[in-house]
Formats: sequence, structure tokens, C-alpha cells
Amino acid sequence: MTDYVRWLSDLGMDDVPIVGGKNASLGEMIQNLTDVGVQVPGGFATTADAYREFLAKDGLDARIREALDALDVDDVAALAEVGPRIRGWVMEQPFPEGLESAIDAAYTKLVEEAGSEAVSWAVRSSATAEDLPDASFAGQQETFLNVQGLDNIKTRIKEVFASLFNDRAISYRVHQGFEHHNVALSAGIQRMVRSDLAASGVMFTLDTESGFRDAVFITASYGLGEMVVQGAVNPDEFYVHKPTLEAGRPAILRRSVGDKAVRMVYNDADSDQLVRTEPVPEAEQLRFSISDAEVEALAKQAMLIERHYGRPMDIEWAKDGIDGRLYVVQARPETVQSRSGNVIERYTLQEKGEVLTTGRSIGNRIGAGAAKIVNSIADMHRVEPGDVLITDMTDPDWEPVMKRAAAIVTNRGGRTCHAAIIARELGVPAVVGCNNATEVVKDGQAVTVSCAEGDTGFIYDGKLDFEHKRVELSAMPEIPVKIMMNVGNPDRAFAFAATPNAGIGLARLEFIINNMIGIHPKALLEYDQLPEELRAQIAPRIAAYDSPREFYVAKLAEGISTLAAAFAPNSVIVRMSDFKSNEYANLIAGPRYEPEEENPMIGFRGAGRYVADHFRECFELECEALKRVRDDMGLTNVEIMIPFVRTLGQAKAVSEALAAQGLERGKNGLRLIMMCELPSNAVLADEFLEYFDGFSIGSNDMTQLTLGLDRDSGLVADYFDERDPAVKKMLAMSIAACRAKGKYVGICGQGPSDHKDFADWLLKQGISSISLNPDTVIDTWLYLAEQAKTL
Repeated sequence: MTDYVRWLSDLGMDDVPIVGGKNASLGEMIQNLTDVGVQVPGGFATTADAYREFLAKDGLDARIREALDALDVDDVAALAEVGPRIRGWVMEQPFPEGLESAIDAAYTKLVEEAGSEAVSWAVRSSATAEDLPDASFAGQQETFLNVQGLDNIKTRIKEVFASLFNDRAISYRVHQGFEHHNVALSAGIQRMVRSDLAASGVMFTLDTESGFRDAVFITASYGLGEMVVQGAVNPDEFYVHKPTLEAGRPAILRRSVGDKAVRMVYNDADSDQLVRTEPVPEAEQLRFSISDAEVEALAKQAMLIERHYGRPMDIEWAKDGIDGRLYVVQARPETVQSRSGNVIERYTLQEKGEVLTTGRSIGNRIGAGAAKIVNSIADMHRVEPGDVLITDMTDPDWEPVMKRAAAIVTNRGGRTCHAAIIARELGVPAVVGCNNATEVVKDGQAVTVSCAEGDTGFIYDGKLDFEHKRVELSAMPEIPVKIMMNVGNPDRAFAFAATPNAGIGLARLEFIINNMIGIHPKALLEYDQLPEELRAQIAPRIAAYDSPREFYVAKLAEGISTLAAAFAPNSVIVRMSDFKSNEYANLIAGPRYEPEEENPMIGFRGAGRYVADHFRECFELECEALKRVRDDMGLTNVEIMIPFVRTLGQAKAVSEALAAQGLERGKNGLRLIMMCELPSNAVLADEFLEYFDGFSIGSNDMTQLTLGLDRDSGLVADYFDERDPAVKKMLAMSIAACRAKGKYVGICGQGPSDHKDFADWLLKQGISSISLNPDTVIDTWLYLAEQAKTL
């Protein structure tokens, strides 16, 4: 006798052959994780046997097999004819009597438990080959939301069955090597979470781009989750650090406000359409769709799910706008980064071109080709192998053509939309959420799509040269020096951390201020006193935060904590801001506060700023951000570096100012490092070391000031060489002083990245660490290993 339906609460992962991956996973969580705080709505599922009996009636399965056996799925026109024909057959097929009776009885019980028939349901598809560790089948079959009444549920179940023969699903199975007749479908009927009145999204228990395992990546947007999954909105994004969350500390590393221009909500009861989209008011778009507390609560549920399954997970969640609770509505294995081996792939542009538009990067690759603007699925045939597909929004129907593309670019979508998931599986670089790609790129125009420059993806005019390297990391040789990295961009932190390293030797706050904030700190401190036009320019950037001041401190803390978490437990040496006056002037409102200097390179910068009366408040904002990361979040691997300390008086004053702000040297394990970059630092090395725990040599400025040349001037550029004997003498004095006092000494200047022989010289001088640009780490490491054999 056929087993037609199963209650979700009775299911587990052993039941994938019976109810498919999605429904089995829901049951697994309801049975095993409800008591520890994971909330999953209940319901029932039809079985694979019920589906097979449905298809076997009147020989429908034989007709379907015959049609599919004769089909070439790469023939888009043929696929577009055969798919709808099969789906029509399925919709015309009546349910077997036993299945219909079982659905009736299960629905009656659901209504009794709900206490009312005025409840809406989701009818979801769950394939028996779905959500497996090596194939996601993401979005291949249909889901229906806000379904009310028994007759409507039956109709949607039949549509779910028919969706196994969507064009995209047929194509995906062929390309993944699954036999059509070996895949069966289950329909899950699950109580709707009223996220139409709140928010929803997707979360991964690793970073989707780099595979970094210590973070939960969460997306969120207003309304029903289909908008996020389909890629119709650019959602809010959050990263949560797992070890920090487990320690009971504030754990949000990054926050990014998405556009969230539309949301999906329930439609009117008398409408044929179950749901509709509506614009989100601008004030709500500028705010985060969920609170920090909700972000951390979601991350805790994600970690519980990951721990139970023992592998990285891809999870859909929803917040109920009536009861205020956070629910998990799907969980599946993550299928891309969790399969990555111990190999680093590096794509590097060899030249730059005009930037046509930007969006969110998917993957770390680069692709180039002729742009094909595709406005509808009917035009997919225009995309030839090696073209760059550019469209408003892709959905899973586009999978047959996506694999042909050298790169994919969309106006809409976030990093967890279906297009992004499929692009990752295919290994195709994609940039989503550009807003205007179909307008600014011309059809047929040669373009280069770069996802190798961080979270931001760039679409450049022309086919640009790029380099692709594969580096096997199975066995890096031992060397007698620590190799650290110069990393300023938090967007790249998780990816760079996969390269062998001993931490970050130089993290520049200027990058965070310039790229994540973009506003002069004084302007945020004096926001209410600014002219109206400046306030109007600043207001949208800070709207999601409690105050202008909090925006500055929080964004600094986010950047610093991301770097610290990515490289923990290794040291992350954060250099406090070292903008010159002309660089500060480039920030919004900067010209109001910055002097015009003839030579800013040797002007008002570094330690001298921190102790100046009119900049002290700005310095205190940086201190507050560092304290938040070290003391509140517990990321004590962050160390502080002070740049451009001209005199012993400045050294003493800055040390005292830091202590007054709660950043006392030695307290909570805090190490204070000084940039050794002026001749005075080398000449008086012993005296400067009284105030610091070591030096980090800045070879660029030391070379400039020792040789008396302007490194920005092309007229004297030929004389700039860190290997000059005078510069080497300064460095040797500094290294020797640190070694004599048993203190840290490293180098974070450009020299070792550019000149391997210079790195070798530093090794022989006994330097503690060499901090390199990430793209030179492997080559320099291997070179030094060879040189160390001769020591």
C-alpha cells in the first residue's frame, strides 16, 4: 500500500528518498533542534511513492521519458517546446484516489491544529536528488506562497509536480549527470511565516566567496524571501564571527545597507495572484531591515544547524511580523566553497580600463568577452560561448545559457540570489546588483568583468589582460622569519587569510576611512553645524546608524574587526590613520577642515595630528573603535601602530593620549608598535623604544627622507631605491636596537614585495617579520626558503 503523506515532525535525513532533501531536512531540524532554539514551522509532505503512482497512472511516465530521451537540452528552442508540453500533461493528470484522500485528511488536521482555516500555507517542492552535498538544485522547482484553502493547495501540489519538468530543471539534471526518471518529487505543505509584515533572507555558515569558515554570512530584506532568493533586491548584508559569538560577546563584523527597493507581500484575497510586490519607502530602504540582536540570534541558529549536520549550510530564514520570532524555513548543504581544495586561485588584472559600472562580486575570478544585453528569456539564444551575459535579473530558468558565458552581470540581486549560487557552481564570475548595467554597457561592446578586487565587482571597458595563477598550499617550507601581509581592504580579508601567513603586519585605517566611510571625521562630529547641502550629501550614508558619530566609530570597528577575525589568532597590527592633509581634503567636507600645504608628505600627518588640539577629537574616535574591537569583542590580536613619530616628545604624548583613552600599553595584552620611517627614529632608536614594544619599518618614507627625495615626483623617481647603502644603514641600526632590547621588529614597506634580494638582506639582518603585499607572499616565501639554506 502506498505511503502518501508524512508529517514533517516524523521525518529525518534518512528519509531523503521518501520526501526529498528539503522536506527531510525540515523534519530533521524539527526533531533534533527545536529544543535548542531552532524554530521551524510544521506541516506535512507528500511522498516520492505518491508522486510515482501519480505519474504511472495511464502511462504518463512513459510518455515523459520518451519525450526527454529524444531531447538535446543544449538546443534552447527544442527545450522551450518540450518542457511546456510535459508540464501540460502533468497538470491534466488527476490525482490517484488514495493520494487525494490522504491530502484531505492531512489538511483537516492542520486546520484543527491552527484553530482556523484562515491560515496561509507555503507549498514547496523537494526533489529526491535535491540539496545533496555535491549539487544544490537551487530553485529548480517551484514554491508557492500564501496558499489558502484545500482546493488551492491541491492545485499547487500538482504545479509543484509539474515543475520537475521546468526547462531549467531538465537542463540542470542533464548537466549534473542525474537520470530524469531517478528523480522524484515531494510537495511540502508548511505553515507560512508572516515575513510579508517583517523581513526574511538567506544565511550561509561560511563566507560564500572565500570559503572562510569562522563567519556566518546573513542577507536580509523586507517582505517575503522570494525577493532575496530570486535576486530581485539588493539586500542588507551582515557577517558574524562565530568564535566571538560563542564567547558571548558582540560579534557582528560587517554591516552593509542594501537598496531593498521592493518587497513581496500578500495580495488581496480576491486577486488571482497570491503575492505582489510593492515599493519600499525610502526611509525604510536606508535603514537595516533587522536589528543587531536579530542578526546575532540568526547566527546562533545557523551555528546550531551547522553543528548538527557537521558541514557548512545554506539556510533560508524568515521573521514573523505577528509574533516577532525568527524561523528557519529551509536548510541545505552549501555546495561550492565547502568542496574547495587546498589550492589558491589568483586572478590579477594586468592593466586597468574605464569603469563602466560596479556591483557585488561573486567569486574571485575575471572574465572578458563581448557583452550581450539580454532583456528576456526569449533572447537567451543570442549568448554565444565566451560572451558576457548582461541582464536585469537572472533566475534559474537561465541556467542553460549561464554556463556558456565568460561572465554574468545583473542590475539586481544580492550575493545569495539564485543567479549567484548557480554562477558559483559553474565557476563563472558574476557581478550582481549593478542597477544600471543594461543602460551603460552597449550590446556587443568588449568588456572585462573583474571579481578579483574584493566585495565590489567592476565592469571595465575593453578586453583587458589578466593573469591566472593556481598555487598548491599543501606544504610551505619552514623559514627563519615570519611572513605577514599588508592588508587594508576588509573586503579581501577572508580570501587573503587562506594564504599562509603569520598575521597582518600593516592594516591601514586610511583604506577603511576612505572606502567604508568617505566623510571627514570632523564633519560627523559637527554634523548639526554643517551647511544644508553637506548634510543632505551625508545623511543617506549615515541613516542606518544611531548618530553621525556612531556611524564613524562603527564603520571603523567593522573594518578592524573583520581584519582581526580573518587572521585570528595571529597578530593584526593596525596603523592609526596616516592621511596627509590633501588626502583628508578628498573626503566629503574635507576642504572645510584641512590646511593647504606645499608638501603634505612631510606636513601635518601621523602622530603630530593625534596630539594637535583641533584633531584630538578625531583621534579619540579611532581609539573608541579600537577599544570596541579589543575590549568588547575580545579580538585582542589587534595591536596598535603609530605612524610618523618625529620626536621623542611626540612619542611620549601619543603614548599618554592612548592610555587616557583606555588603550594603555600592556593592558589586556596590548602591544604598541611604532612606524620606524624617519632618520630620527633610527638615530634615536633606543630612546624611542622606551615608549613602544617594537618597530615596524616603513621603507618607503625612510628611503624618501634618508635620500631627500619626493617619492611622488617623476623627476627623481630613478633615485628611489630601498637598497641604497644609506637606507640600509638606517634599517640595520633600527633592527639591531630592537634585537638588543628583545623587542619586535618587522618591515611593512613596499621594498620586500618589489625586491626579493632586499627581503633576503633583511632576513640576514635578523628581522622578526616581513610584511608583504598578498600577491607576493608565496613567491617571496619560496625564495627565502632557498636563501635560508645558505645561512
